[in-house]
Amino acid sequence: MTPADIEKVQAYLTKTFGTKGLEVKPRKQKDSAEVYIGEEFIGVVYVDEDEAGSYLFEMAILKEDL
Repeated sequence: MTPADIEKVQAYLTKTFGTKGLEVKPRKQKDSAEVYIGEEFIGVVYVDEDEAGSYLFEMAILKEDL
């Protein structure tokens, strides 16, 4: 993901989740970025290969976290 992509996705997720502590960080893989709230990793955003300009957000909720 480009820095511009990351900025757009971060603004959208911050607005959607209503939190200012959310940060989208680049990864070594160029097709995705990591999402954090504070220091807590919450998921990964991927570039949607099927629809240009769209993204997929994947967040796992583990049994031990509930």
